[in-house]
Amino acid sequence: MDPLAGQLEHYMDLLSTRQKLVASNIANADTPGYQTQDIDFQSEFENAISGSPNILEVAGLPMKNDGNNVSLDRESRMLAENALRFNVASSLLHSRIASLRAAIKEGQS
Repeated sequence: MDPLAGQLEHYMDLLSTRQKLVASNIANADTPGYQTQDIDFQSEFENAISGSPNILEVAGLPMKNDGNNVSLDRESRMLAENALRFNVASSLLHSRIASLRAAIKEGQS
């Protein structure tokens, strides 16, 4: 459609990837030695890379005795933040599509 729609699509793809990572982190909260994974969201979006984003281990989280560093509080916050961002991006894309439809209808009359 246009550059804005393409950027919103990429943004939503990144949000989807982050959602999958957060779900994986939660699923592995009791897996010994499992390290929390995430993406450098800002960097990935600014670079607008094609393909899959670079997945990183999250540094600076407290380590449990079994070597696992998943924080359910952090992951729950990430899920809520990600859902909010996805909803905003979805609304923006929906508004953009509605504007294009209105312009097309106006051009046809």
